[in-house]
Amino acid sequence: MIKNQWYGVMDAKEIKKGKITVARRVGELLALYRDTKGVVCCVADQCAHRGAGLHLGKILGDHIECPFHGLQYDKTGRCKVIPANGYNTPVPSQFQVKGYPVREEHGFIWLWWGDGRDAYPEIKFFPDLDHSFSYGTVADPWKIHYSRAIENQLDVAHLPFVHYNTIGRGNRRLVNGPIVLLEDDNLRLWSNNQVDDGKTIPLKAEQMVKSDSSASLHFIYPNKWQLHIADKMRIMVVFAPVDEENTILYLRYYQKFVTTPVLKNFVSFMGSKSNLVVAHQDRRIVETQIPKKSDLHMDEKLFQADNPIIQYRKHRKELQEKSIGL
Repeated sequence: MIKNQWYGVMDAKEIKKGKITVARRVGELLALYRDTKGVVCCVADQCAHRGAGLHLGKILGDHIECPFHGLQYDKTGRCKVIPANGYNTPVPSQFQVKGYPVREEHGFIWLWWGDGRDAYPEIKFFPDLDHSFSYGTVADPWKIHYSRAIENQLDVAHLPFVHYNTIGRGNRRLVNGPIVLLEDDNLRLWSNNQVDDGKTIPLKAEQMVKSDSSASLHFIYPNKWQLHIADKMRIMVVFAPVDEENTILYLRYYQKFVTTPVLKNFVSFMGSKSNLVVAHQDRRIVETQIPKKSDLHMDEKLFQADNPIIQYRKHRKELQEKSIGL
């Protein structure tokens, strides 16, 4: 993973008021809950005393209480009360679990994976996905590292093969370009696929202009992606890292061509369900890739259409090295 980044990890609706939610993310078992103001809090799901799972405990005001011996932790993971010692006895500093900075924005829970700091950067999101859109969300678990799942969404050559009867209909196997632009942790690409007549040589990226391209993809590091289908229709994905071999894709269908109350929610919901059909065509193949996690230097033979994947890997490596001071 890339250190010192905000990672989208859950849909905000998964964290209910008055209930502790347990989830494995970023390789750790986490306990998430809302405090008295409804703000999401997140701590490691293991009591510092004897290792019990905090998710089986209770929410007491702004604290989470261990189900085993009643130790209470605040959102930073600091133990505030050890009942057996009495409420007036100071708590030794070693009674601490890891607390994670989290934010709730754009209908997602974002977790800061990295070093603590006094002020955290803003969460980068797609500026064109505003409140004028309605959306439906589905969560889809994949048995693969999140980097592989992301690369699949940057792969413009697989459509006529994996999605031959859905979004890849038309047998457009020949890939022109694609154009890839990277700026401020935003990776954008435009591709133009066509039927191979046996004579045409694919255009290189520098031979293309963006207005000739049929679609644009937009990826923001470390784990969010958008497909711009039309001005009033988008598909967006957050790739929530579970561990080294598992990812949950939060697939969203955004639309604003239907604005009637109730009906717009139904359309958005059905759109999100259709995303699953396409995603499962991908998942079936991607889960077989070896190794399960990608890297910049791998035993793979890549070609021109793989340039978005190459650029993704290069910048991911740059961010990883920068975050550890290399």
